[in-house]
Amino acid sequence: MKDNDLRILASKHGLQIQGELTFNEIGLDFRIVFAETLDGRHWVLRIPRRPDIFLQIEHEARILNLVKRRLRISVPDWKVVSPELIAYPLLTDKPAISSDPVTHEMTWNIESESKEFIVSLAQTLADLHATPISEAEKFGLKVLTPLEARKEISEEIDLIKSNLGMNANHERQLRDWVSNDSLWPEFSVLAHGDLYAGHILTERSGRITGIIDWSEAEVTDPSLDFAGHLAVFGEESLKALINEYDKAGGRTWSTMLDQIKERHSASFLKFAVFALNSGNDEYIAAAKTALQGP
Repeated sequence: MKDNDLRILASKHGLQIQGELTFNEIGLDFRIVFAETLDGRHWVLRIPRRPDIFLQIEHEARILNLVKRRLRISVPDWKVVSPELIAYPLLTDKPAISSDPVTHEMTWNIESESKEFIVSLAQTLADLHATPISEAEKFGLKVLTPLEARKEISEEIDLIKSNLGMNANHERQLRDWVSNDSLWPEFSVLAHGDLYAGHILTERSGRITGIIDWSEAEVTDPSLDFAGHLAVFGEESLKALINEYDKAGGRTWSTMLDQIKERHSASFLKFAVFALNSGNDEYIAAAKTALQGP
């Protein structure tokens, strides 16, 4: 889609674009465009790459309608929701970390040991995870009991092993994790599902002001929302986060730290499922390499 076509599309939905457009082509499902309207407001435009993606769009819209009622921070406020365009006002703050789309170089926008970041993240997670499951069901979200969450991972292991291959060490690691009753909590929560510092918007102080990219939210194992923190900030920071989460009213369990570490170690499986579903040859090749690694 050319610049002029995009301006016409935006105008059709009530947005009069001025100035230059900034494109982000990384996403498999959407082209992302940053634009300014005549009234000086900055917008995010998401243009679906495929006509069959509207069910996904409707699903994410329901998620956003739910979580914006539950959280003290901002989430994308979709003003235009259609099969051809999603548009919402740009949230003002930057992610805690950002990546250059060309060089993939990481930039920290907060201090990596920010106490305020830990405290506000803990409160945000406690608020999100306190969402009544009945409310998530009412909004049409996927709901997995603890046993169903484990069964789904077992099925993903079988799927990836048969389609992409998996070495014996990885398979043993995953199956031992899934079968270890002592690690898993006896409850599920509404989880973001893809939470890491790149999806968390903050002030320079580290205080969280918003979270983006909610398409994978579901009711499941709460460790899912802590594994990304471990990957970026390390184990000591994770321990501090769990402590603040507990103080904020979050529900913890005795083996929570170990479960999060296992969840993080199994991240290659999540990437493999994503790669297989994407059909992208580059991602599939990277997944196969990880699956056959040590």
